[in-house]
Amino acid sequence: MRRALALLTLFSVEIIFIWVVFLGSLLIFSKVVGEVFIEKEQGFEAKAFAFTSHIASPMMTQTMLGISLLASVEFISGVAAGIFVYFLFIRKHAWYSLRIPVVALGSISLNLIMKWLFDRPRPALEHLTEVSGLSFPSGHAMMSFSFYGLLIYLIFENIKNRSLRYVLCFVLLILMHLIGLSRVYLHVHYASDVLAGFALGTVWLIICLFILKKIENYSKSKLDPVIESE
Repeated sequence: MRRALALLTLFSVEIIFIWVVFLGSLLIFSKVVGEVFIEKEQGFEAKAFAFTSHIASPMMTQTMLGISLLASVEFISGVAAGIFVYFLFIRKHAWYSLRIPVVALGSISLNLIMKWLFDRPRPALEHLTEVSGLSFPSGHAMMSFSFYGLLIYLIFENIKNRSLRYVLCFVLLILMHLIGLSRVYLHVHYASDVLAGFALGTVWLIICLFILKKIENYSKSKLDPVIESE
């Protein structure tokens, strides 16, 4: 009974945490949209660009270029393909492998739709790397929170060593935020683009994981009676 109550409490805390993160991310995205497109607030943007100018140096620029590449479509596609193959053919876990393209490709598609809807030009500053397309929300920031957030989920689900699990998740969390900083540093995004990308990436990840988990459980419930009858 005590173990059952402990598991129920843990489950309840997890659900509450997920809902808080989900609703908080929606609130942040809505707040950013209101300040940028309705109130036309620019103070936050100016402070962010001032901070990145203060830490600027040739070495820092090269570092930020390297960090930024870690959320590029090419890099994410390669990593996603490797993880997909691992879970599909080595771990034999089709549902884990399915999560990867759904989250990654869906995040890219949603970002393109949002850019088209908001139609915000990129900052009128010298860009420190080549870019094309529109600015809001940041695709790199959105991809960092959706794809690397998915990796954190997979780490918690598959790595039993608690110390290793927390170290890997901490490193990924730092990387996710550094990717956002790199886009502001390189003058290719406003800070609000990055913040909106973080929020929207989190929302997309939670929606994907929730829906795919429901489909997985439904499929298993339909499959189990067939297996038992055999």
